[in-house]
Amino acid sequence: MLAFAPPAAFLLWFCWGVRQDRRQFRNAVLLGLTVLSLSVALLTQVDRLPENLAVLVYSLVFLLPALAIMVLGGFLIANGLTMIRKEGRRPANLLSGLAGVGIFAILALVATADYFGDSKAYRSFILAVVLVTGYIAFLFLCFLAYAFLYGRIRVRGDVDFVVMLGSGLIGGERVPPLLASRLRAGLSIHDQQVARGADAPVLLVSGGQGPDERLPEAEAMGRWLIAEGADPALIMEEPRSRTTSENLRFSRTMMEEADERYVCVVVTNNFHAFRAAMTARREGVRGQVLGSPTASYFWPSATIREFVAVFWEHRKANVVLCVLLVALAVVLGMGL
Repeated sequence: MLAFAPPAAFLLWFCWGVRQDRRQFRNAVLLGLTVLSLSVALLTQVDRLPENLAVLVYSLVFLLPALAIMVLGGFLIANGLTMIRKEGRRPANLLSGLAGVGIFAILALVATADYFGDSKAYRSFILAVVLVTGYIAFLFLCFLAYAFLYGRIRVRGDVDFVVMLGSGLIGGERVPPLLASRLRAGLSIHDQQVARGADAPVLLVSGGQGPDERLPEAEAMGRWLIAEGADPALIMEEPRSRTTSENLRFSRTMMEEADERYVCVVVTNNFHAFRAAMTARREGVRGQVLGSPTASYFWPSATIREFVAVFWEHRKANVVLCVLLVALAVVLGMGL
């Protein structure tokens, strides 16, 4: 049973981390390590299991992931084509398709290993690609799984502010569907608070004016809320921010000036919720982040983009680990 000690330890650490603050990326990694160590523990016990259970364990640990990789690659390529058709050829819209092509390219590269079996340098190269790709894939799956769990958060108790993060405007002045989804979710939270007998929370809209916009995003968001029936007296506008960090930093200042003991809920789109939560933690905002619905075809590319941003935010640690993995690949490849 000692084989199950590591997954139990990682699980306890994960639960403690979630209890301390759900907005940490460390929680995502701990969740992944729990699953990974549990898989290893199950493999060490396979010879003690009945044949049917042993086959099930092998299938879960090896066959299912292999099939999932193939299906995922095909799905991402198909989604990439959909993104191009519906959203255009901007680089951000190509991410899911490129990720799908990358999956099959790596599989093809691994398949060529037998043709260059005598080349230690080529073996080292393939091993380095596999190790680095495996590390990035592990982090992505951790991010994806924990972001899904984080998205299950619901508003509990009274809140003083509902902060809605801005995004670009259509024609420089109109609220697009992506932003309207956030505003509807914010209004829904406001209405839920009133329905349960709490004081009506302030609707704080946050977003500055871009170079191609005729007015600050916050002003356009405020107009949209009023047109949907919101009380103008309960709307506050933060019109200076240019980034998510500034959205949250400037909004925090406004909330602290109004009430030092404020509690808030931040609303963004579901693909952005976990990264926004990490940013909120870093900026000292007291509140969790909720996600509003996003078009299903848009979600894969947007989620990949969010992961790339998180990976880059932790670039120092990630670069060091990738370099160590490459060095390990060279040592193992040359020694085979």
